[in-house]
Amino acid sequence: MTSKISISVLLLYFAPLFSFCQTANTLSAKEKSEGWQLLFNGNDLKGWHSFQENEPGKAWQVQNGMIFLNKHAKSIEKDFADLVTDLEYENFDLKLEWKMEPCANSGVMFYVDESPQYKTTYETGPEMQITDLSCLYTSNHSEISDSRINMHRAGALYDLAPADTEWVNPAPQWNQYEIIANNGHVQFFQNGHKVVDTQFWDNNWRKIISRTKFHQWPDFGTFRKGHISLQGTEDGKLWFRNIKIKTFRFGPPS
Repeated sequence: MTSKISISVLLLYFAPLFSFCQTANTLSAKEKSEGWQLLFNGNDLKGWHSFQENEPGKAWQVQNGMIFLNKHAKSIEKDFADLVTDLEYENFDLKLEWKMEPCANSGVMFYVDESPQYKTTYETGPEMQITDLSCLYTSNHSEISDSRINMHRAGALYDLAPADTEWVNPAPQWNQYEIIANNGHVQFFQNGHKVVDTQFWDNNWRKIISRTKFHQWPDFGTFRKGHISLQGTEDGKLWFRNIKIKTFRFGPPS
């Protein structure tokens, strides 16, 4: 009995790591049958463009089956403008893997609206924060790292709901994020562990926004359908892979 319990505990502990064993940027037969679709094919940036642009900026590249943000001191903002999906999504289950250079900073945004009046993704789209847990300062040592601010730590719904626990691996290790958005019920998972569980669009949601910097953008957090975005306008180099999504109309299966 003891040995069976020990094996079960080990499987539970290492379950988040098993996803990294599958060939990158592919779907298993089970995933296909469940309705998953790849948002990144591992070869090019088909299906993506930079925010308010017709194509991806030059800093967004594909190398060795990964989306690589190759940003440096001479890069202009247009080159690393946030990457967004061509399509919009309403109710969905999104999974992706990311890694960064030490002390980098980024995020995954959703419900981003690309109407001409918006100049940035964060005017409309909430964000699951990406940052390096082990850093005190940003990569250029100019500011305190977001990892030292409760509402800005890895896995948080940025500035709106903290991650209750950080399960993030330090740079340059891979991490898996999952965002489930279902009729306003939003859940974040970090390496297989749920870290945020909240509700959008009700009175409490509006009250939370009113106490943050996002109150200056009246449409923030109001859209119920929008683009997925990878943030390139923050700090450092980033890599993404295994970006996949499953959409549903009436909610995910139990």
